[in-house]
Amino acid sequence: MRPRSTSEAPRPVRVPHARVARIAPACLALALVLPAAACAPGGDAAPDGTGASSAPKGSAPQSSAPPRPQGPPGALPRAGEVRPISTGALPPVISSIPTKRKVVFLTIDDGWEQDPGLVRQVRDQRIPLTVFAMRDAVEAKGTPDQAGGQARYVGAGKWDYFRELRDAGAPVENHTLTHPDLRTLPYAAQRRELCGASRLIEKELGARPTLFRPPYGSYGTDTLRAAKSCGMSAVLLWTATVQPGGKIAYQVPDKQLRPGDILLLHFRPDLAHDFRVLVKKIKRRGYELGNLQAYLDAALAR
Repeated sequence: MRPRSTSEAPRPVRVPHARVARIAPACLALALVLPAAACAPGGDAAPDGTGASSAPKGSAPQSSAPPRPQGPPGALPRAGEVRPISTGALPPVISSIPTKRKVVFLTIDDGWEQDPGLVRQVRDQRIPLTVFAMRDAVEAKGTPDQAGGQARYVGAGKWDYFRELRDAGAPVENHTLTHPDLRTLPYAAQRRELCGASRLIEKELGARPTLFRPPYGSYGTDTLRAAKSCGMSAVLLWTATVQPGGKIAYQVPDKQLRPGDILLLHFRPDLAHDFRVLVKKIKRRGYELGNLQAYLDAALAR
């Protein structure tokens, strides 16, 4: 059949007299201006005028409402739970969160070993994690520390990997450009390390860091001055480190987790496995995983 030109007037539809009684009046009126197929057998016109419903027969109607936001991952502070952290002219140095609640905080440094299994865990299990990225590690400039074993994913995703972590709910903060011992550098050089890293992270990930972790935990007054001038609100240290196999190395005599502990991991080989072991261990001991930024906001509120 030759397609009808859009300039032609539609041909009237002839409805056999014997069938008129079976067609709803509204559908009959519609048939005078649309092709006969505009009326479905049950008398319903499809939205596109084809006479066929887009949903399969018998299927439930689909909701067009957007998914409800899940909110930030991890335990959030209760009213009055967090004791205030005193602040002054320079950013405070924080190694634990002042709370009596059994909650700890996971942080991870550098960026050498970009294991996709970690991203899946953080995303699928909504695990709160704060990342401190170092440019040379993320971009695989140089050789990573082999203390944790043979690496498989060094620089595999570069900044795309950290975009995935960001999208999974893990904020990406500042850990310098090249990982120097900042106490050995003059103020200007420290500032270049910190401000340069913040500008790069903002360029790559769209958000400027507000937290800083000094390499090796080494800092001085000039470091705090540089952190403030580069827009950092706090300098984050830790109370325990996580070694290969998910083993926790404590810095306290009783060798136990304490409320408010900040744990430090690194992007090392077998990261996904070690992370899984660590999370299970923390939960077995009756601790929750907390949202670090929310707790810091509560502790630093003025």
